[in-house]
Amino acid sequence: MIDRVGLATFLRHRRESLQPEDVGLSRGQRRRTTGLRREEVAALCHMSTDYYARLERGTGPQPSEQMMASITQGLHLSLVERDHLFRLAGHNPPPRGAAGDHISPGLLRILDRLHDTPAEIISEVGETLRQSPLGVALTGDAALRTGPARSLGYRWFTDPSLRAPYPPEERDHLSRVYVAGLREVVTLRGPGSRAAQLAHLLEGRSEEFRMLWATHEVGLRPRDVKRFHHPEVGALELECQTLLDPEQSHRLLVYTAVPGSESYDKLQLLAVIGASSVV
Repeated sequence: MIDRVGLATFLRHRRESLQPEDVGLSRGQRRRTTGLRREEVAALCHMSTDYYARLERGTGPQPSEQMMASITQGLHLSLVERDHLFRLAGHNPPPRGAAGDHISPGLLRILDRLHDTPAEIISEVGETLRQSPLGVALTGDAALRTGPARSLGYRWFTDPSLRAPYPPEERDHLSRVYVAGLREVVTLRGPGSRAAQLAHLLEGRSEEFRMLWATHEVGLRPRDVKRFHHPEVGALELECQTLLDPEQSHRLLVYTAVPGSESYDKLQLLAVIGASSVV
């Protein structure tokens, strides 16, 4: 059963304990609010201010698990706090570890500060969980993808248009990298894992995947410099730095260009243009 009073109190205390800087927001000169404003939290959680305010007042219907997941990430909750929040709302907490989508507060704090840099947090099977604004502009809005298509590797083998931005001479290598990486995760997580389910789906959808899967190749890694063609700014050469969260097996990918290079100037232009229509 939902504990409306407990839920309302917990949300209010968590909101008041966060500062704008903690979630990548500007404080402003005339701020008097203790912690975050309700409308700021609502925006971070992708819900209306009225809906969030009703939760803090202890009114309205029982929030769904999807709403709880959004609030968890919007308020930068730890795993213990997330589980507590779900139980207050009358739900069983999601699984922990690699099978979950919960992003650690530390990783979120880093991402929140990367306003002028393309960055994304991905799961071990290549699902984009969160992006910086310039990350959306560079690779498209991951929030529009659902089901298996959340995984870049799945889209790589089932949607030919996805390969268009990448140089033809690198596509075979990228195919091998995706398959080898997935096999490593399947071996690590076992036959009932999300990785194993994804591999099974791909075996039924792609002849290329089946052929590469049969080679049992492992240990391949992406090249240090990523080259692809953006529909609005053209050819880009970007280096990719990776930060690993070992508890959740999530990776923060940060894409940078050499200062003064043509790609660097194009990233500055992309920041002005904003999010493109790339999906």
